[in-house]
Amino acid sequence: MLYFIVGLALIAMGIAMLWKPRLVFELTESWKHDGGADEPSRLWLFSTRFGGVMCVLAGICGLIVPFVL
Repeated sequence: MLYFIVGLALIAMGIAMLWKPRLVFELTESWKHDGGADEPSRLWLFSTRFGGVMCVLAGICGLIVPFVL
């Protein structure tokens, strides 16, 4: 049951990272800048989306594990 809940949480977080990376930037990184950089860099957007893909894949694995074991 824990794998299922964590899997769903990872999938939701990964989809948010894929769908709205600028929102993730606003929530996590924007407070670190004094107004000089209002937008995330292209590398930051790419790495956030890549992390979102990894979270979705890990979440899918978390959903599959109880059925395999």
